[in-house]
Amino acid sequence: MLFLRPVRTDDLDALYALSLSTGGGLTTLPPSEEVLAKRIAHAMASFAADVDEPGDEYYLFAAEDSATGDVVGTSGIFAAVGLVQPFYSYRLLHLTQQSHAPEMKVDTKLLQLVNDYAGATEIGTLFLHPDHRRGTNGALLSKARYLMMAGFPKRFADTVMAEIRGWVDENGRSPFWEAIGRHFFGMDFAEADRLSGMGNSQFIADLMPKFPIYTTLLPPEAQAIIGRPHEAARGAVRLLTEEGFRFGGAVDIFDAGPCFEAPRKEIHSVRATRRRKVFDIADLAGIESGDVRMVAANRLPDFRVVRSAIADRGARGVVLDRAAAEILGVTVGDRVLTAPLRRKRTQA
Repeated sequence: MLFLRPVRTDDLDALYALSLSTGGGLTTLPPSEEVLAKRIAHAMASFAADVDEPGDEYYLFAAEDSATGDVVGTSGIFAAVGLVQPFYSYRLLHLTQQSHAPEMKVDTKLLQLVNDYAGATEIGTLFLHPDHRRGTNGALLSKARYLMMAGFPKRFADTVMAEIRGWVDENGRSPFWEAIGRHFFGMDFAEADRLSGMGNSQFIADLMPKFPIYTTLLPPEAQAIIGRPHEAARGAVRLLTEEGFRFGGAVDIFDAGPCFEAPRKEIHSVRATRRRKVFDIADLAGIESGDVRMVAANRLPDFRVVRSAIADRGARGVVLDRAAAEILGVTVGDRVLTAPLRRKRTQA
């Protein structure tokens, strides 16, 4: 059974192994034991902190296989980005210019460097080992974060956003980077991405062009991939749109990947989360049958989320599967958070 829990110090080796499996591009999970150790320490302090409003907290989860104890995935939440270091993106602007002699109208797009997401909550660091990409594992890894937002809303901003990896070719080359970034940084896309992932974003502030860029001046291949997700990110985009996220009109400054956003209170899983009392614990039907939901232990710092078949007893509470209750560390009388793992589709 797969479940999510806060990262621990002894997860370093497992997270480093996962970072080597990403194939690059996941800047928040860099292949550096030193950086990962710092992020684990940051996350542990964040989960334990007494927080009244979002700040520089970073909540990083490990996905553990209860049968083996192996860490097979990870996902995270940045409580408020752009407060300690700028969080840059390119805002897509539309400009219409008109002439009367001769009669002509030209519609143009501009890229404006902005820090619009300063203070927003970012979801990121989502990665599941390929051997475990089956069933609802990916959905659990992604959606479990929304239960924490529902259970502890003061820790998160009103706006939640996600940066999606942009399109690159089979050689890892980004046409967008070649058209803009290389001219100002003098380095390959992979190296700039690596430096950013290590937490060094000051060089972006120092070197990025501050004036708007007309997209019509870019090569056609660069224009074509502005806002286009990487092929490997299609699943992440689907999960985001199911939750109510939409393209916010901004793209990543390195690879032009789209930025998705949603009001926290309007995220589907946040709205669907309920606080329920554990009425009983029993051996229920198989995990993939019956009423299967995400269930979280409503406590910090050990915020855990698992799939569980449950039986609803109305005002009396819910019956949890015994194995799930043991993983969560809850017993009869405790309060838990529950939310659907699959969104029901309405019939036309």
